[in-house]
Amino acid sequence: MSRPVGIGVIGCADIAVRRMLPAFATGPETEVVAVASRTLGKAERVAERFGCRAVQGYAALLELEKVQAVYIPLPAALHAEWVEAALRAGKHVLAEKPLTPDPLRTEQLLKLARDRGLALMENVMFVHHPRHEAVRRLVDEGAIGELRGLQSAFTIPAPADDDIRYAPELGGGALPDVGVYPLRAALHFLGPGLEVVGAHLASGPGRHVETSGAALLRTPAGVTAQVIFGMEHTYRSTYELWGSEGRLTVERAFTPSADFIPVINLHRGTSTEEIRLEPSDQVAATVDAFVAAVRAGSAPGEDVLRQAVLIDDVRRRSA
Repeated sequence: MSRPVGIGVIGCADIAVRRMLPAFATGPETEVVAVASRTLGKAERVAERFGCRAVQGYAALLELEKVQAVYIPLPAALHAEWVEAALRAGKHVLAEKPLTPDPLRTEQLLKLARDRGLALMENVMFVHHPRHEAVRRLVDEGAIGELRGLQSAFTIPAPADDDIRYAPELGGGALPDVGVYPLRAALHFLGPGLEVVGAHLASGPGRHVETSGAALLRTPAGVTAQVIFGMEHTYRSTYELWGSEGRLTVERAFTPSADFIPVINLHRGTSTEEIRLEPSDQVAATVDAFVAAVRAGSAPGEDVLRQAVLIDDVRRRSA
Protein backbone atom coordinates (compact mmCIF):
# COMPACT_ATOMS: atom_id res chain seq x y z
CA MET A 1 0.00 0.00 0.00
CA SER A 2 1.28 3.48 -0.91
CA ARG A 3 2.22 5.87 1.85
CA PRO A 4 -0.28 8.69 2.54
CA VAL A 5 0.24 11.88 0.58
CA GLY A 6 1.71 14.59 2.82
CA ILE A 7 -0.53 17.67 2.67
CA GLY A 8 0.44 21.24 3.50
CA VAL A 9 -2.26 23.91 3.78
CA ILE A 10 -1.44 27.48 2.74
CA GLY A 11 -3.82 29.70 4.69
CA CYS A 12 -6.39 29.16 7.42
CA ALA A 13 -9.57 30.15 5.58
CA ASP A 14 -12.95 28.98 6.88
CA ILE A 15 -13.39 26.39 4.13
CA ALA A 16 -10.01 24.90 5.01
CA VAL A 17 -10.78 24.56 8.71
CA ARG A 18 -14.43 23.56 8.33
CA ARG A 19 -14.34 21.18 5.37
CA MET A 20 -10.99 20.36 3.77
CA LEU A 21 -8.71 19.88 6.78
CA PRO A 22 -11.12 17.39 8.44
CA ALA A 23 -11.27 15.47 5.14
CA PHE A 24 -7.49 15.43 4.78
CA ALA A 25 -7.04 14.45 8.43
CA THR A 26 -9.46 11.49 8.26
CA GLY A 27 -8.72 10.32 4.72
CA PRO A 28 -6.85 7.00 4.58
CA GLU A 29 -4.51 8.25 1.83
CA THR A 30 -3.66 11.73 3.14
CA GLU A 31 -1.71 13.05 6.10
CA VAL A 32 -1.82 16.69 7.19
CA VAL A 33 1.81 17.69 7.63
CA ALA A 34 1.62 21.43 8.20
CA VAL A 35 -0.59 24.51 8.15
CA ALA A 36 0.79 27.95 7.30
CA SER A 37 -0.49 31.40 8.10
CA ARG A 38 1.00 34.88 7.93
CA THR A 39 0.82 34.92 11.74
CA LEU A 40 2.22 32.02 13.75
CA GLY A 41 -0.48 32.20 16.41
CA LYS A 42 -3.25 31.57 13.91
CA ALA A 43 -1.36 28.66 12.37
CA GLU A 44 -0.74 27.18 15.82
CA ARG A 45 -4.43 27.28 16.74
CA VAL A 46 -5.41 25.43 13.56
CA ALA A 47 -2.46 23.02 13.70
CA GLU A 48 -3.35 22.01 17.25
CA ARG A 49 -6.79 20.90 16.11
CA PHE A 50 -5.40 18.67 13.38
CA GLY A 51 -2.22 17.39 15.00
CA CYS A 52 0.21 18.91 12.53
CA ARG A 53 3.02 21.46 12.36
CA ALA A 54 2.37 25.21 12.43
CA VAL A 55 4.39 27.35 10.01
CA GLN A 56 4.66 31.12 9.79
CA GLY A 57 4.70 32.26 6.18
CA TYR A 58 3.56 30.47 3.05
CA ALA A 59 7.01 30.20 1.49
CA ALA A 60 8.34 28.41 4.57
CA LEU A 61 5.74 25.66 4.16
CA LEU A 62 6.86 25.04 0.58
CA GLU A 63 10.36 24.27 1.88
CA LEU A 64 9.15 21.32 3.96
CA GLU A 65 10.29 18.05 2.40
CA LYS A 66 7.43 16.01 3.89
CA VAL A 67 4.89 18.24 2.12
CA GLN A 68 4.21 16.54 -1.21
CA ALA A 69 1.06 18.47 -2.09
CA VAL A 70 -0.50 21.74 -1.00
CA TYR A 71 -4.06 22.95 -0.67
CA ILE A 72 -4.51 26.68 -1.32
CA PRO A 73 -7.69 28.31 0.10
CA LEU A 74 -6.38 31.89 -0.21
CA PRO A 75 -8.40 34.79 -1.70
CA ALA A 76 -8.76 34.43 -5.46
CA ALA A 77 -6.36 37.28 -6.24
CA LEU A 78 -3.53 35.35 -4.54
CA HIS A 79 -4.09 32.00 -6.22
CA ALA A 80 -1.84 32.46 -9.25
CA GLU A 81 1.16 33.63 -7.22
CA TRP A 82 1.09 30.76 -4.74
CA VAL A 83 0.02 28.07 -7.20
CA GLU A 84 3.06 28.95 -9.30
CA ALA A 85 5.33 29.05 -6.24
CA ALA A 86 4.09 25.64 -5.14
CA LEU A 87 4.56 24.08 -8.57
CA ARG A 88 8.07 25.50 -8.85
CA ALA A 89 8.79 24.00 -5.42
CA GLY A 90 7.79 20.60 -6.82
CA LYS A 91 4.46 20.32 -5.00
CA HIS A 92 1.17 19.05 -6.37
CA VAL A 93 -1.61 21.62 -5.93
CA LEU A 94 -5.30 21.66 -5.06
CA ALA A 95 -6.46 25.28 -5.27
CA GLU A 96 -9.79 26.82 -4.40
CA LYS A 97 -11.95 27.99 -7.26
CA PRO A 98 -11.45 29.82 -9.43
CA LEU A 99 -7.88 28.71 -10.10
CA THR A 100 -7.59 32.13 -11.71
CA PRO A 101 -10.21 34.20 -13.57
CA ASP A 102 -7.63 34.95 -16.31
CA PRO A 103 -7.58 32.36 -19.13
CA LEU A 104 -4.00 33.13 -20.14
CA ARG A 105 -2.68 32.85 -16.57
CA THR A 106 -4.70 29.67 -16.04
CA GLU A 107 -3.25 28.15 -19.20
CA GLN A 108 0.29 29.06 -18.10
CA LEU A 109 -0.17 27.36 -14.73
CA LEU A 110 -1.67 24.24 -16.27
CA LYS A 111 1.27 24.04 -18.69
CA LEU A 112 3.75 24.50 -15.84
CA ALA A 113 2.13 21.61 -13.97
CA ARG A 114 2.20 19.38 -17.07
CA ASP A 115 5.83 20.22 -17.81
CA ARG A 116 6.84 19.29 -14.26
CA GLY A 117 4.74 16.15 -14.01
CA LEU A 118 2.60 17.59 -11.22
CA ALA A 119 -1.13 17.48 -10.53
CA LEU A 120 -2.89 20.84 -10.53
CA MET A 121 -6.56 20.60 -9.62
CA GLU A 122 -9.25 23.18 -8.95
CA ASN A 123 -11.44 22.53 -5.91
CA VAL A 124 -14.86 22.34 -7.53
CA MET A 125 -16.32 19.62 -5.34
CA PHE A 126 -19.82 19.06 -6.69
CA VAL A 127 -18.54 17.48 -9.92
CA HIS A 128 -17.25 14.56 -7.81
CA HIS A 129 -20.70 13.78 -6.36
CA PRO A 130 -22.19 10.69 -8.08
CA ARG A 131 -25.62 12.33 -8.45
CA HIS A 132 -24.43 14.35 -11.43
CA GLU A 133 -23.13 11.29 -13.25
CA ALA A 134 -26.55 9.71 -12.63
CA VAL A 135 -28.15 12.76 -14.24
CA ARG A 136 -25.78 12.50 -17.19
CA ARG A 137 -26.67 8.81 -17.66
CA LEU A 138 -30.38 9.62 -17.65
CA VAL A 139 -29.85 12.23 -20.36
CA ASP A 140 -27.67 9.88 -22.42
CA GLU A 141 -30.30 7.13 -22.11
CA GLY A 142 -32.98 9.45 -23.50
CA ALA A 143 -35.00 9.89 -20.31
CA ILE A 144 -35.98 13.43 -21.34
CA GLY A 145 -35.70 13.00 -25.09
CA GLU A 146 -33.41 15.33 -27.00
CA LEU A 147 -31.67 17.86 -24.74
CA ARG A 148 -32.91 21.41 -25.36
CA GLY A 149 -31.58 23.53 -22.49
CA LEU A 150 -30.27 23.96 -18.98
CA GLN A 151 -31.10 26.44 -16.25
CA SER A 152 -29.01 26.72 -13.09
CA ALA A 153 -28.87 29.02 -10.08
CA PHE A 154 -26.64 29.43 -7.07
CA THR A 155 -27.40 32.27 -4.68
CA ILE A 156 -26.47 32.81 -1.03
CA PRO A 157 -27.40 35.26 1.75
CA ALA A 158 -25.20 38.32 2.22
CA PRO A 159 -21.85 37.71 3.97
CA ALA A 160 -20.66 40.03 6.75
CA ASP A 161 -19.68 43.50 5.54
CA ASP A 162 -15.98 42.82 6.18
CA ASP A 163 -15.99 39.55 4.22
CA ILE A 164 -13.20 39.27 1.64
CA ARG A 165 -15.79 38.58 -1.05
CA TYR A 166 -16.58 42.30 -0.96
CA ALA A 167 -12.92 43.26 -1.54
CA PRO A 168 -12.11 43.87 -5.23
CA GLU A 169 -8.36 43.88 -4.53
CA LEU A 170 -8.65 40.30 -3.25
CA GLY A 171 -10.60 39.06 -6.25
CA GLY A 172 -14.00 39.32 -4.61
CA GLY A 173 -17.40 39.39 -6.26
CA ALA A 174 -20.30 37.08 -6.94
CA LEU A 175 -19.01 35.85 -10.30
CA PRO A 176 -15.80 34.13 -9.07
CA ASP A 177 -17.31 33.05 -5.76
CA VAL A 178 -20.78 31.69 -6.59
CA GLY A 179 -21.08 32.17 -10.34
CA VAL A 180 -18.60 29.38 -10.98
CA TYR A 181 -21.13 26.79 -9.75
CA PRO A 182 -23.90 27.26 -12.34
CA LEU A 183 -21.31 27.99 -15.03
CA ARG A 184 -19.51 24.76 -14.22
CA ALA A 185 -22.83 22.88 -14.23
CA ALA A 186 -23.49 24.19 -17.74
CA LEU A 187 -19.99 23.19 -18.81
CA HIS A 188 -20.33 19.80 -17.14
CA PHE A 189 -23.52 18.86 -19.00
CA LEU A 190 -23.28 20.81 -22.26
CA GLY A 191 -19.58 20.45 -23.05
CA PRO A 192 -16.61 22.67 -23.93
CA GLY A 193 -18.25 24.25 -26.98
CA LEU A 194 -20.31 26.58 -24.80
CA GLU A 195 -20.08 30.28 -25.57
CA VAL A 196 -21.49 33.31 -23.77
CA VAL A 197 -24.27 35.04 -25.72
CA GLY A 198 -25.04 37.76 -23.17
CA ALA A 199 -24.47 38.62 -19.54
CA HIS A 200 -25.29 41.14 -16.83
CA LEU A 201 -23.50 41.90 -13.56
CA ALA A 202 -24.90 44.20 -10.88
CA SER A 203 -23.56 45.68 -7.64
CA GLY A 204 -25.63 46.20 -4.51
CA PRO A 205 -25.75 49.66 -2.86
CA GLY A 206 -22.36 50.64 -1.49
CA ARG A 207 -20.62 47.57 -2.88
CA HIS A 208 -17.46 47.73 -5.00
CA VAL A 209 -17.85 44.28 -6.55
CA GLU A 210 -20.71 42.63 -8.39
CA THR A 211 -23.19 41.03 -6.02
CA SER A 212 -25.40 39.35 -8.62
CA GLY A 213 -25.39 38.32 -12.22
CA ALA A 214 -26.91 36.27 -15.00
CA ALA A 215 -25.69 34.90 -18.29
CA LEU A 216 -27.06 33.21 -21.39
CA LEU A 217 -24.88 30.63 -23.11
CA ARG A 218 -25.29 28.29 -26.08
CA THR A 219 -23.63 25.27 -27.64
CA PRO A 220 -22.74 25.09 -31.36
CA ALA A 221 -25.87 22.94 -31.80
CA GLY A 222 -28.06 25.65 -30.27
CA VAL A 223 -28.71 24.13 -26.83
CA THR A 224 -28.99 27.04 -24.40
CA ALA A 225 -28.01 27.53 -20.77
CA GLN A 226 -29.33 30.23 -18.44
CA VAL A 227 -27.34 30.80 -15.25
CA ILE A 228 -28.14 33.04 -12.28
CA PHE A 229 -25.91 33.78 -9.30
CA GLY A 230 -25.73 36.18 -6.38
CA MET A 231 -24.48 36.72 -2.85
CA GLU A 232 -27.14 38.97 -1.35
CA HIS A 233 -30.08 36.64 -1.95
CA THR A 234 -32.10 33.87 -0.43
CA TYR A 235 -30.30 30.52 -0.69
CA ARG A 236 -30.78 28.67 -3.96
CA SER A 237 -28.73 25.76 -5.32
CA THR A 238 -30.32 24.06 -8.29
CA TYR A 239 -30.23 23.08 -11.92
CA GLU A 240 -32.73 21.77 -14.45
CA LEU A 241 -32.23 20.02 -17.77
CA TRP A 242 -35.04 20.30 -20.30
CA GLY A 243 -35.58 17.93 -23.17
CA SER A 244 -38.07 17.31 -25.95
CA GLU A 245 -39.98 14.79 -23.79
CA GLY A 246 -39.31 15.72 -20.17
CA ARG A 247 -37.06 17.47 -17.69
CA LEU A 248 -34.75 16.64 -14.80
CA THR A 249 -34.58 18.83 -11.69
CA VAL A 250 -31.94 18.77 -8.96
CA GLU A 251 -32.19 20.69 -5.67
CA ARG A 252 -29.33 21.35 -3.24
CA ALA A 253 -27.16 20.63 -6.23
CA PHE A 254 -23.82 22.14 -5.28
CA THR A 255 -23.19 21.89 -1.53
CA PRO A 256 -25.04 18.88 -0.10
CA SER A 257 -23.94 17.55 3.29
CA ALA A 258 -22.43 14.06 3.51
CA ASP A 259 -25.64 12.63 5.01
CA PHE A 260 -28.00 14.32 2.54
CA ILE A 261 -30.12 11.87 0.53
CA PRO A 262 -29.70 12.98 -3.11
CA VAL A 263 -32.83 13.13 -5.22
CA ILE A 264 -33.30 13.52 -8.96
CA ASN A 265 -36.81 14.40 -10.12
CA LEU A 266 -37.75 13.16 -13.57
CA HIS A 267 -40.78 14.99 -14.98
CA ARG A 268 -42.58 13.57 -18.01
CA GLY A 269 -46.00 14.91 -18.94
CA THR A 270 -48.05 15.26 -15.76
CA SER A 271 -46.06 12.65 -13.80
CA THR A 272 -42.96 13.01 -11.64
CA GLU A 273 -40.64 10.15 -10.71
CA GLU A 274 -38.46 10.72 -7.64
CA ILE A 275 -35.13 8.94 -8.05
CA ARG A 276 -33.42 8.63 -4.65
CA LEU A 277 -29.72 7.84 -4.40
CA GLU A 278 -27.41 6.89 -1.55
CA PRO A 279 -25.78 9.75 0.41
CA SER A 280 -22.26 10.63 -0.69
CA ASP A 281 -19.54 12.82 0.81
CA GLN A 282 -18.39 15.03 -2.05
CA VAL A 283 -15.56 16.51 0.05
CA ALA A 284 -14.08 13.06 0.64
CA ALA A 285 -14.65 12.22 -3.02
CA THR A 286 -12.74 15.34 -4.02
CA VAL A 287 -9.82 14.38 -1.77
CA ASP A 288 -9.84 10.91 -3.34
CA ALA A 289 -9.77 12.44 -6.83
CA PHE A 290 -6.87 14.68 -5.85
CA VAL A 291 -4.90 11.78 -4.39
CA ALA A 292 -5.46 9.83 -7.62
CA ALA A 293 -4.18 12.81 -9.61
CA VAL A 294 -1.12 13.08 -7.36
CA ARG A 295 -0.39 9.37 -7.83
CA ALA A 296 -0.75 9.80 -11.61
CA GLY A 297 1.31 13.03 -11.70
CA SER A 298 -1.36 14.91 -13.62
CA ALA A 299 -4.96 16.14 -13.50
CA PRO A 300 -7.43 16.95 -16.29
CA GLY A 301 -7.28 20.67 -17.03
CA GLU A 302 -9.68 21.20 -19.92
CA ASP A 303 -12.70 22.18 -17.82
CA VAL A 304 -10.55 24.41 -15.59
CA LEU A 305 -9.32 26.38 -18.58
CA ARG A 306 -12.70 26.50 -20.27
CA GLN A 307 -14.29 27.76 -17.04
CA ALA A 308 -11.71 30.56 -16.86
CA VAL A 309 -12.63 31.52 -20.43
CA LEU A 310 -16.35 31.57 -19.56
CA ILE A 311 -15.78 33.71 -16.44
CA ASP A 312 -13.75 36.17 -18.50
CA ASP A 313 -16.38 36.22 -21.26
CA VAL A 314 -19.22 36.85 -18.78
CA ARG A 315 -17.32 39.83 -17.37
CA ARG A 316 -16.52 41.23 -20.82
CA ARG A 317 -20.06 40.71 -22.11
CA SER A 318 -21.51 42.56 -19.13
CA ALA A 319 -19.19 45.57 -19.46
